[in-house]
Amino acid sequence: MLFGHFMYDTLYYGRPFRTLNIIDESNREVLAIEIDLSLPAARVVRTLGQLEEIHGLPKAIRLDNGSELRSAVFMGWCESKGIELKFIQPGKPQQNAFIERFNCTYRHEVLSAHIFENLNQVKDITERSIKVYNEDRPHAALGKLSPIRYRQQAEFSSLGMST
Repeated sequence: MLFGHFMYDTLYYGRPFRTLNIIDESNREVLAIEIDLSLPAARVVRTLGQLEEIHGLPKAIRLDNGSELRSAVFMGWCESKGIELKFIQPGKPQQNAFIERFNCTYRHEVLSAHIFENLNQVKDITERSIKVYNEDRPHAALGKLSPIRYRQQAEFSSLGMST
């Protein structure tokens, strides 16, 4: 299952921007953080289409109740792909706990830690942060493995191999 959630921040001169954070529940791997001034439903669908090419499609997506995620464009695309949508209840972020935990880390280590002049800076720093988060950072819930290492270990185990 994937988790999807929007976040907001501003550039140093006050221009707001958004992020769409997408995480794989099975190993807590950050699959994408889409960043732009606006992220309409068509952009969400395009991002998921790109993830489909790399990772395949999830059976379900757990998400908040943003208008983009309740739009006919997004819901129609998910229905055509056979993806179940699991909306959290309004005001109940704990129902999306994995991504809320990641969002706290992302806010603290990236968004609040830097003053951004432009979106390219946000994207560059975010890309570096994702790489560290996925490849180097151990997670207690994953047996002190990074998300990538945990996924690799699970893939080897499913093939009957040992690491």
